[in-house]
Amino acid sequence: MASPIEFLKQVRSEGKKVTWPSRQETTVSTIAVFIMVFIASIFLYFSDQVIAVVIRFIMGFGL
Repeated sequence: MASPIEFLKQVRSEGKKVTWPSRQETTVSTIAVFIMVFIASIFLYFSDQVIAVVIRFIMGFGL
C-alpha cells in the first residue's frame, strides 16, 4: 500500500495521461445530449398518453 504522498503523485501522473476533449467537442456533445433528452422525453410523454388511453378503455372509463 502506497503512502498518501505517493498516492497523490500517482494520481497526478495518471491525470497527465488523460486526453481531455476540446471546447468544441464538449459543446457538440452537450448539444447532442440535450437533443437526445428532448427526443426521449417526447417519446415517453406520448407513450404514457397512449398507455393511459388504453387503460381507461379497458377499465371502461371511456375516452
